[in-house]
Amino acid sequence: MERADSINQDWKDKVSNHLQVGGIETSVIDNGAGRGTRIAWINTGTGLRFKVVIDRAMDIADAFYNQHSLAWLSHGGITYPQPFSDKGIDWLRTFGGGLVTTCGLTHVGGPESDEYGDRGLHGLISNSPAEIESIIQPDPRTGRLEMSITGIIKETKPFGPSLELRRTISATLGQPSIRIHDEVINRANTASPHMLLYHFNFGWPLADEGTEILWNGKWFPRHGEENAKIFKEGNDFKTCPAPLESHLGSGEEVALIDIEADIFGDSVCGLHNAKLGLAVALKFKKEQLPWLANWQHWGKGEYVTGLEPSTHPLSGQAKAREDGTLIFIEPGEGRSYDLELEILTEEREIEELLLKVKVV
Repeated sequence: MERADSINQDWKDKVSNHLQVGGIETSVIDNGAGRGTRIAWINTGTGLRFKVVIDRAMDIADAFYNQHSLAWLSHGGITYPQPFSDKGIDWLRTFGGGLVTTCGLTHVGGPESDEYGDRGLHGLISNSPAEIESIIQPDPRTGRLEMSITGIIKETKPFGPSLELRRTISATLGQPSIRIHDEVINRANTASPHMLLYHFNFGWPLADEGTEILWNGKWFPRHGEENAKIFKEGNDFKTCPAPLESHLGSGEEVALIDIEADIFGDSVCGLHNAKLGLAVALKFKKEQLPWLANWQHWGKGEYVTGLEPSTHPLSGQAKAREDGTLIFIEPGEGRSYDLELEILTEEREIEELLLKVKVV
């Protein structure tokens, strides 16, 4: 895999328009359930290209490396934002899958109700459009290889809570990686509860029979050992199986992982498909996102595994409030989150990833 500094010498005096190599191109979907939705295609010039859905919290839908799709897309795909899909499990009606869907900003987990209000599955933010603040294009002729798109997404109402997500998605020409930098700021005059989860969804051909699911840490089944069929000691739950009859309809399982971190505080998880010679490594800060969920749903025609870094173990706001783990952001204060997803194709890089997550 060539790196940006070596490729850059070839670009000089040969490229008129940076889009010949890579960059950011915005447009609007004009057909189907997503009609009117703003998107941005980002092309890194390495074979990695991905679609940012500006009107859906700047989440990432389609993502490809060369001819290989990385993300799982639901039957519905991209839909126009529906901010009042916030009751019960209505969130699923507009869940397009995609490489990453953001959950939060004040609740993550199943629907619940208490004296503090009613909260639907996984919160409100993914049905909220962004106000674009900037788009910075690369300029290979001057040596500027960085590109980014920054937007502001709000979860707000009078009397609070009023949280603002300032998201920057960036990439570098010649490097097959995606960087997400999020800042969550409380714009209200009272403290706000805060929960956040990044719902990364991987599908075929990256996720396929024999693909290794990579993570390391203490884990437990979300709904208890007595209800687990996949996440049991002795089972090979880190290898993607063939589609399962037991996962038709709503069949699924989730493991909650207290993910390990290296000496730099970085946690790493991912997938490795040896048949494709391709791995995806997802890196984030343990201090920022101490938990990881591994969602496995191997239904026929609905075949997906999710790796989901989060602030809480899918506990929901009520449980987090009860056990004292609920985060509160004071007025004017904020919290930052940094994630990087990198595509690996060189044998040495893949071996290093496997060693990091202690795959045997």
